[in-house]
Amino acid sequence: MLVRLLYASRVVDEKMCDIVQSIVSQSRQHNPQHGITGVLCHSDQVFMQVLEGGREAVNTLYSHILRDARHTDVILLDYEEILERRYAGWTMGQANMSKINPSILLKYSPLPVLDPHRMSGKILLALIDELMATASIVGRT
Repeated sequence: MLVRLLYASRVVDEKMCDIVQSIVSQSRQHNPQHGITGVLCHSDQVFMQVLEGGREAVNTLYSHILRDARHTDVILLDYEEILERRYAGWTMGQANMSKINPSILLKYSPLPVLDPHRMSGKILLALIDELMATASIVGRT
């Protein structure tokens, strides 16, 4: 059974670049052997990540994220059984939300700022789909 999980969290440390690099590197090493795919979006203050894969593997990874000292205010935004993956091409795609066109964010949010703690999971998944369509997500592997 495949599932898709979307969560958001806030940054604990000011060294966002190092944290993102660490998360992406770990994901690219860990995820293929566990059948997990997904996308990590971030701004200077928040993370938003979609994980797809088998239920047990995704749940186990999410439980590790909840205890990861790099995150705070972790919130589950969407969790569902899926028939097929949306992000099968990425062991962990990445999008820096501070570098995308603000009009994309305004399409889904009252302000051109990523604030996933105040947005619905379905809207955020639509935003990620838009980022895929505009080639704003990098790191295809």
